[in-house]
Amino acid sequence: MSGVRVYVRSPEAGDCDGFITAMRASRDLHRPWISMPQTPLEYATYLERSRLDTCAFFIARRREDDALVGFLNISEIVRGGFQSAFLGYGAVTPHAGQGYLGEALELVLREAFGGLRLHRLEANIQPGNRASIALARKAGFELEGFSPRYLKVGGRWRDHERWAIRVETWRDLDRSR
Repeated sequence: MSGVRVYVRSPEAGDCDGFITAMRASRDLHRPWISMPQTPLEYATYLERSRLDTCAFFIARRREDDALVGFLNISEIVRGGFQSAFLGYGAVTPHAGQGYLGEALELVLREAFGGLRLHRLEANIQPGNRASIALARKAGFELEGFSPRYLKVGGRWRDHERWAIRVETWRDLDRSR
């Protein structure tokens, strides 16, 4: 899937070295919000998980030079009457704050509500992560609630806000763009 400045695709084995290098360089940017693969073994586990039927993982690359600018992970896809999943994402140093991840998120939302036929996508975000909240809000996610000690990140149980977007909201926003 391709946008104006970025494209997204599934991660591959050949992405290992570049992905790990980017995640290591982005440790300070990601801490304490998320923990990403830092070793070839951790990347292999990440790649294996990306291939599950309940997941759709994407890496975002800049079109002009193929630089890795971020990742977006749809996980825990539930079918049946729910048609819902969770979304995790992150930019990488030095490309954070330049709008690349926002463009990539639009592409992934198109896949989530189109190809994957989801009804709802939820992003659980720590309250202090202003950049992530701003990205979710700009994409049309709405705050649904607060969950104390919701997810264990970096060895600690952390509070999270639950942000979600439904297919109807996304369609309305997509039409207005």
